[in-house]
Amino acid sequence: MAASPTYKAGLEDVVAGTSDICFIDGREGRLVYCGYDITDLAKHSTFEETVYLLYHKRLPTKEELAQFDAQLRSHRAVPAEVLEILKRLPKTTHPMAALRTGVSLLGNFDPSSEKTGRDAYVDTSLRLVSQVATVACAWERIRTGKEPVAPRTDLSHAANFLYMLHGTEPDQFSAHVFDVALILHADHELNASTFSGRVTIATLTDIYSAVTAAIGALKGPLHGGANEHVMKMEQEIGEIEKAEEWIKDALAQKKKVMGFGHRVYRTKDPRAYILEDLAGELGRRTGISKWFEMTRVIEQTVLREKGLYPNVDLYSGATYTAMGIATDLFTPIFAVSRISGWTAHILEQLANNRIIRPRADYTGPEKLEYVPIEARTAEVAG
Repeated sequence: MAASPTYKAGLEDVVAGTSDICFIDGREGRLVYCGYDITDLAKHSTFEETVYLLYHKRLPTKEELAQFDAQLRSHRAVPAEVLEILKRLPKTTHPMAALRTGVSLLGNFDPSSEKTGRDAYVDTSLRLVSQVATVACAWERIRTGKEPVAPRTDLSHAANFLYMLHGTEPDQFSAHVFDVALILHADHELNASTFSGRVTIATLTDIYSAVTAAIGALKGPLHGGANEHVMKMEQEIGEIEKAEEWIKDALAQKKKVMGFGHRVYRTKDPRAYILEDLAGELGRRTGISKWFEMTRVIEQTVLREKGLYPNVDLYSGATYTAMGIATDLFTPIFAVSRISGWTAHILEQLANNRIIRPRADYTGPEKLEYVPIEARTAEVAG
């Protein structure tokens, strides 16, 4: 059959719905949440305020934000049963697989998980925004032979995450950098994981199921897993002085260099600019600047050799490594942020739901004659 004129591989540039949450200007290199440019939010806002913005599509008053933040803080602790089950997983379990399992478990211990209506949906969403961070940190400690650190309610979302991860309260600048990183990754229109979440919730299943589906999509190396692979590449390169030739050889062999190119952006990812500045300053403050400097060499080499611009994944590795975060925890951190966007899209989908059911362009044979099994040869059966 002839290909449909509307078909595009990977649904590239195909509009699958409307949304008031996020706008990406690929040519100008702009990312906008509910009308606010990401550079302004990174400079002036907090992750908590950004979550409110994504949910309500407006900035909160001081009183509204205080109440919203208090709700987020109240949901941080996870059931002890969830932690006990996580302790039974093989210690070799990838953090994203553990997070996927943990979120699915949380749904079984939430008595309100099947409640419907805007208020119930928002409460479940807030619970998940808070608890995904707790589960990610708990698994990192469990798999390294340590006890999970109970969350604190007197710290911001970002500071509490670093506290639960390391067991010590972070310095103010590290908490700020992590908070900005959470803002930058909060949403990005209909990416693979967000679309997976919207498709799943459109069946009117529970929110935990939809978020579990989104986590499964984010786990892939062509989506959230890309930042992890950037750092693995840099670890393989080893030294700053080797980076340029290593990248040239990889490009000559037509190997994919992670952290570059984007389906939407035609210029440098605006989030990469922000993380680049923060990663450089964090490296100087911590004395761990090797990976940032190597990343700069890699960016310059790929741009010069191939004309490709970096995306947000390129500088995530240097940022998180300077904070003492394990490489395979990068993608769960992505989820700790993107849970805000996922749930915002889930709320939007539920507000005006229609099950998402696209068509496929069939390219197989038609009108074949059925041959009884006794009369089939290998050629006929094939």
